[in-house]
Amino acid sequence: MTVRFADIAAERPTRDSLTAEHATIAGLLDRGDRPGALAAWDAARRRYDTWAALVHLRFAQNTADPAAIADRDYADALSPEATELEVAIKRRLLADPDRAGLEAAAGAHAVRLWACDIATFEPAIKADLEEESRLSARYTALMAGAQIEISGQTVNLAGLAPFAEDTDRAVRHAAEQKRWAFFAEHGDELDAIYSDLVAVRHRMATKLGYPTYTPLGYRRLRRVDYGPEDVARYREQVRTHVVPLVARLLEQRRIAFGWDRVRFWDEALIDPAGNPQPLGGPAELAEQAQIMFDRMDPRLGAFYRRMHEGAFLDLPNRPGKAGGGFCTSFPTVGMPYIFANFTGTHHDIGVFTHEMGHAFQNWESRNQPNIDYLWPTMEAAEIDSMALEFLTYPHMDLMVGEAAAERFRRMHLIGALAFLPYGVCVDHFQHEVYANPTATPAERHAMWARLEKLYMPWTDYGDLDYPAKGGRWQAKQHIYGTAFYYIDYTLAQCCALQFWVRSRNDRAATMDAYAALCARGGSAPFGELVQSAGLASPFAGNALADAVREAAAVLNV
Repeated sequence: MTVRFADIAAERPTRDSLTAEHATIAGLLDRGDRPGALAAWDAARRRYDTWAALVHLRFAQNTADPAAIADRDYADALSPEATELEVAIKRRLLADPDRAGLEAAAGAHAVRLWACDIATFEPAIKADLEEESRLSARYTALMAGAQIEISGQTVNLAGLAPFAEDTDRAVRHAAEQKRWAFFAEHGDELDAIYSDLVAVRHRMATKLGYPTYTPLGYRRLRRVDYGPEDVARYREQVRTHVVPLVARLLEQRRIAFGWDRVRFWDEALIDPAGNPQPLGGPAELAEQAQIMFDRMDPRLGAFYRRMHEGAFLDLPNRPGKAGGGFCTSFPTVGMPYIFANFTGTHHDIGVFTHEMGHAFQNWESRNQPNIDYLWPTMEAAEIDSMALEFLTYPHMDLMVGEAAAERFRRMHLIGALAFLPYGVCVDHFQHEVYANPTATPAERHAMWARLEKLYMPWTDYGDLDYPAKGGRWQAKQHIYGTAFYYIDYTLAQCCALQFWVRSRNDRAATMDAYAALCARGGSAPFGELVQSAGLASPFAGNALADAVREAAAVLNV
């Protein structure tokens, strides 16, 4: 039977109801019933996560809705209370001297994740956590509330995308002028929000005994098998192997277009014939996607049919809707949900296939034994999403038409490579920010400008003063919302490129390996999941270089 999104309901928890629920679980542990306690705890966490997912989704769908705002504020206030109760159970379980028995019952990796989690919370930071959530919501609402006049239309930031890719250079320039005028107008507020976020995160770190936020940030992301030193070496790989290639690609494009130089507003236009556009709007693409996924794999096709028929998709862009795209899930029913902002550009296809990768993974791993394994850690989760973008290549005729399919594949591959320097720049910036938590806004803008020259030396903002002075980072939601969650995309891209290389030789076997990785969910740390799929770790010296070499050959650069 098809589960419908409209039928999903979750009772609103209170502090008292959560306390009573956890007291019952503690009572089971008191009586020595560890299996019963683990089962009751897992069910309670699924109910809470389903409710929280619904609240945050409804806020994202309409950031101006008073009821959604009130529910989001309530959830933000309750979250630290729920975390305190959850951490108390984890501490209780981890204190059991029978560690082998605990690992047998709950899973060795789950126990390792819990040990990581308890190092990220004490009751002393509850108010700080609530403040962090409030500040992140302020940023989301500010971005969603943008109303920009261009070419006789009023659009939000996402709605600028078609203008930013227009074949008319003057239109692209105007779109970027409008975009950065918005950021200049709100720059002081954006700086203030971020300054407060950095301060509250540093304060939490010091309360928990960390010298800076960085080690706490890594633990909050449940990174148990690599650290900042590994990431720094990976960033250097990108600078060594990818930055020169992207520079050559941009020079190739400059010649093809006949530009005197590549300006920032030219970078989004990759194809001399114009970036391929989707064949239709959200409804048409959703229908075509069914044919595509049916062609690719019966598992994928059957799952997407459930998503589509159950209305677990929100694809059109509209006023008041939060920007970007994401996948969330409702673990009480085992169904994920895709949120996006379609604007009529090739990004619609990229975002849709990306989020569909997350959704398929969550569906395939729904039978994992506990809630900790339903999702991998973020860098592993992004392999599932980014790999599916590449695995859909043979079927792009359904999304952009036969004539444009090869142009789309080339454009996507170029975009995937060009993203890597930007992605590691975002990460490097955050490492510097949290190493210098008292830096002024001006000093942070200077940090970005310096790092941008290191990783993206080709960037030429022309007369766009605000990003030229180091303000581009303020457009990246992840920097505000989840600190250090961005290198994940670049690590995953290295792995996704390996899936792409393999699929060029054996599509069926690659699809099987991909589905198997999705089914493992979060049952192992990043490195083990990568190895289990037959992929080379991004931290290995040759992994990125080999993938980039293949891409350069295909692109004839």
